[in-house]
Amino acid sequence: MTGAAPVWQIYLKLTLAAVFWGGTFIAGKLLAGQVPPFSAAFLRFLLATLVLLLLCRQYNGSLPRLGRDDLLPILFLGLSGVFAYNAFFFAGLNWIEAGRAAVIVANNPVMIALFAALLFGEKLTSRTVLGIGLSVAGAVIVVIRGDVSQLVGGGVGRGELLIFGCVLSWTTYSLVGRRAMRNLSPLVAVTCSAAAGTLLLAPFALGEGLLSQVWFYSLEAWVSLIYLALFGTVIGFVWYYQGIMRLGSTRAGQFINFVPIAAVALSVGLLGEPLTSSLLAGLLLVCSGLYLTNRTGSPKS
Repeated sequence: MTGAAPVWQIYLKLTLAAVFWGGTFIAGKLLAGQVPPFSAAFLRFLLATLVLLLLCRQYNGSLPRLGRDDLLPILFLGLSGVFAYNAFFFAGLNWIEAGRAAVIVANNPVMIALFAALLFGEKLTSRTVLGIGLSVAGAVIVVIRGDVSQLVGGGVGRGELLIFGCVLSWTTYSLVGRRAMRNLSPLVAVTCSAAAGTLLLAPFALGEGLLSQVWFYSLEAWVSLIYLALFGTVIGFVWYYQGIMRLGSTRAGQFINFVPIAAVALSVGLLGEPLTSSLLAGLLLVCSGLYLTNRTGSPKS
C-alpha cells in the first residue's frame, strides 16, 4: 500500500481524492435533509471502518497493535478529522448550500500551509504564497460563478461558521497526521482514526434517535452514505495521507483546492449544468497555483 510509487502517481491519487471529496458535498447535501448530522457521520464512518479493517487484514495480516505513544495522536485524529469535521459538515449543510460550503472549505490549504510553516518549519516562499493565492482565488471564482455578491451578500451566518469549523478541524487532522505516521502507515492511521471517530460519534448518534430512524432512510440516503464511506473516506483519506508522506502537508494540501472545482464539474456532468467561463477561469487559476506551489523543492520522502 505504501511502496515508493512514482511522484506522478501520488499527484494522480491526490487529484482523484479531491474529485471524490467534491462529490461528498453533493452526497452530504442530499443527506442533510434526511439524516441528522451525528447519525450521518456515524454511519459514514462505521461503514468506512469495516472496509478499512478488511483492507488492513488483507495488506497487513491484521490491525497492528498501537504503541502507547500512538494512542494520543490517533485520538486527536478521530476527534478532529472524523468527529468534529463531520459534525460541522453535516450540520452546516443544513443551513447553507453545498457550493457556498465549498468556498469556505477551499481555505483549508491556506490554514495548513500557515500552521505547517509555524509548527514544522515547512518553507513558505513567496512563490508558494502566490500559488496558494491563485488556487484559492480560482476555487472561489468557480463556486460563486464570478459573482462576488453571492459570496458577500448573505453575510456570515450559522451555516458559514459551522463550515469554518470544518477548516479548523481538517487543518488539525492534516498536521497531527504527520505525527501519527511516524510509526503507522497511511492505511493503519486512517483505519484507527476512523474507528476512534466512530466510537466518539456513537453516543451522539444514538441521542438523535438513530436506532428508531435508520430503518426508514431512503435509497438515496443509503447510496449517499455508501459513497461517503467508500470514496469520500476509505480511498480519499488513504491517498491523501500518502500524499502528505511523500510531498509534505503544504504541497499535498493544495490539492484540496480541486474539491470545489470537482463539485461544480460533477454538477455539469451529472446534473447537466452549463460549463461556464467562470469554471474554466477558476480551473486555470487552480492549476497555475498548484504548478507554482509544487515547482520548487523535491518531493518529501
